Amino acid sequence: MKNILIKNGIIATLGEKNKVLTGQALLIENGLIKKIAPQKSFKGKYAKVIDASNKLVMPGFINAHMHFYSTFARGLGKAAPARNFVEILNNLWWRLDKKLTAADSYYSAVIPLIDAIRKGTTTIIDHHASPFAIPGSLAAVEKAARETGLRACLCYEVSDRDGKEKAKEGLNENSAFIAAAAAKNDNMIAGMFGLHASFTISDETLEEAAYRGHKLGTGFHVHTAESQADQLQCESHHKLRVVERLRDFGILGRKSIAAHCVHVNEKETDILKETETAVVHNPQSNANNAVGIADITGMMAKGVLVGLGTDAMTVNMLEEVRVALWLQHLKRDPSQGFLEAAQALLVNNAKIANRYFKGLGELKEGFAADLAIMDYIPPTPMDSSNFAGHLIFGISQSAVDTTIAAGKVLMEGKKLKLDLDEAEVSKKSAELAKKLWSRF
Repeated sequence: MKNILIKNGIIATLGEKNKVLTGQALLIENGLIKKIAPQKSFKGKYAKVIDASNKLVMPGFINAHMHFYSTFARGLGKAAPARNFVEILNNLWWRLDKKLTAADSYYSAVIPLIDAIRKGTTTIIDHHASPFAIPGSLAAVEKAARETGLRACLCYEVSDRDGKEKAKEGLNENSAFIAAAAAKNDNMIAGMFGLHASFTISDETLEEAAYRGHKLGTGFHVHTAESQADQLQCESHHKLRVVERLRDFGILGRKSIAAHCVHVNEKETDILKETETAVVHNPQSNANNAVGIADITGMMAKGVLVGLGTDAMTVNMLEEVRVALWLQHLKRDPSQGFLEAAQALLVNNAKIANRYFKGLGELKEGFAADLAIMDYIPPTPMDSSNFAGHLIFGISQSAVDTTIAAGKVLMEGKKLKLDLDEAEVSKKSAELAKKLWSRF
């Protein structure tokens, strides 16, 4: 693979001990960061040189909870108005996902993946559902990820809401995909065991999923207490809180993601900490669905690893982190939530992603060459101590100029460098979405 030298930019390494470097250059070789050193030490010829003058060089962003298939809901006006979360599921999402075909699964993934490149996002952890086109659906999404050059951790959403046969198909899809991804072992595609939520999964299905997941050595990706309805159903049917039920079935653990956790109590927070389960906060989705605001400030104070996802509301992680901060202020007071929101995006998402991949989220020799190069000239002093302030109030309003994943330039000078024809893909996507809407 060609080497790439990036020079003249400000480098923010991120990681546990973020460094903001000036006068240094970064060399990429064979998909990895080969060297970061003073610019004058780089001599000789390089296959490609990127001039990052007036720009910030930083790790590519990571989205820790996404639903690619939601793309096909954009502009859909057929869903009946919903007054609560369960009605939103019944009126929109559970009607939409039943109509998805294999082609829909592919095209609905390609579109947000391309947009992710434009927003500097290089790794996405997705949660897929297409209950009447389950077999091979994750391979279709994988195809989209590989064609766009981004890293993706994928799973299928197992649920009993469409009957036992569909639940079994979902179990099989996860098992087959996790094994296939592990066999490739290329640090680009990974698999998790997907589960919808406690209130749509029977004990029998949960037990089988846990057995299979543990046998495969993987973690689980499950919506957890997103709405109070999840807790009410769990307490009335199982005499347990949601997190307690998931723990008792062996679903929680270091490789597992509990998405949302809007309605968890102190005891459940302690369980999440004890089991080392990652929580992923999705503030825009939670506000849109009016389910509440997750107390990430309180969770992180207790030592829970909390990351940030978009739940398909956007692929722009800088937009999401700002909303996370505003909502923590609203939930608590304006003195709280700043560091927690920034850490979720800049540090914790990398910790979560590195449970499935290697070397992500930090510009460091030997780490993956996943980078976002952004237009940014600091108007005030910027160093590691105040970088988060620059990110939230300045960098977030700047454009991504170049996106690199695994050492491959996917966008440069704001122009995509893909083999895919974006206009053709969008045209085909619109045709398929129109057909899906006619079936809705």
